[in-house]
Amino acid sequence: MDALNIQRASEYPRATREIPRIIDAISGLIDRGHAYPAAGDVYFRVTSKDDYGKLSHRTLDSMIAGARIQVDENKEHPMDFVLWKGAKPGEPSWESPWGPGRPGWHIECTAMSLEYLGEQLDIHGGGQDLVFPHHENEIAQSECYTGAKPFSRYWMHNGLLQLGSDKMSKSLGNLVSVVEALERYSPDAIRLYFLSSHYRSPLAYSDEGAAAVERSLERVRRALIPGNGAGAEVEADTHRVRFAAAMDDDLNTPQAVAALFDLARDINRGRDAGQSVGSGQAALREEADLAATPFIDLLVSVRTELRAARQFALADQIRDGLAEQGVSLEDGAQGTQWQRQTTE
Repeated sequence: MDALNIQRASEYPRATREIPRIIDAISGLIDRGHAYPAAGDVYFRVTSKDDYGKLSHRTLDSMIAGARIQVDENKEHPMDFVLWKGAKPGEPSWESPWGPGRPGWHIECTAMSLEYLGEQLDIHGGGQDLVFPHHENEIAQSECYTGAKPFSRYWMHNGLLQLGSDKMSKSLGNLVSVVEALERYSPDAIRLYFLSSHYRSPLAYSDEGAAAVERSLERVRRALIPGNGAGAEVEADTHRVRFAAAMDDDLNTPQAVAALFDLARDINRGRDAGQSVGSGQAALREEADLAATPFIDLLVSVRTELRAARQFALADQIRDGLAEQGVSLEDGAQGTQWQRQTTE
């Protein structure tokens, strides 16, 4: 995440650390009549949830018809799914009221969501391949356990990353790792490449596509170089409205990115023609911080180390150089903060 300039999450829960919470959730589902133990396992009773299938728009009959399910005599219904699986030799296991075992795939997410996010979520994301059964089962467990509906107000299912015509996956051996991609392209270019496709659409990764985005990003970086023109101001409001409308339309990032590039084009042309570009640059920074942020952060960090080593002359050179690029620094008790200034 750091290498991609993505802000870290506040928590990174692990299912193995939440076993007591998982057991509590399973016990609660049993007490409420939504689950039952059988031969060391515990199953969720799908017939206890009247609207089971609402996310994937499936009925129980259609699920059975389209599924390849092994007959399990311990289940009340073929679509009942495991909440707790009895231990098998050689597998990790934990003690529980139903004997040693491990949690099922779906109940882990319910327990961790309840622990860190509460009974109801605003937005729940995931790949399109998780709609059924994983997210469908997560809804069923959570709503039956808490009684709060809906479990999530909005579901955002993203398309899958592809290499050629195939889904990128470990099992197929066709992965391009983040480390490999960062050896060729900047973090911002990789992120912008992903934003060039709508989140619900698949994205076919290619070196050609990533390289093209890297070149396009240079135009945005150039558009943020301070200008000294005194002519008419570059018009930015139209692009700002386009950007906002695109983001309001189910996060239509391809259209939003197009608005950014068009604004960058107009700024570059305006600067060359002697126009004033300050407000256009302010709009570009406001809409997408795609340019020099990681490099400024790095320079500020280096300056901090130089000051600690009492190499003040070099530290001042960094400060003055950033100031020439429209970046001001403020040193305080909590460290150094920086901000961009509109420069004409």
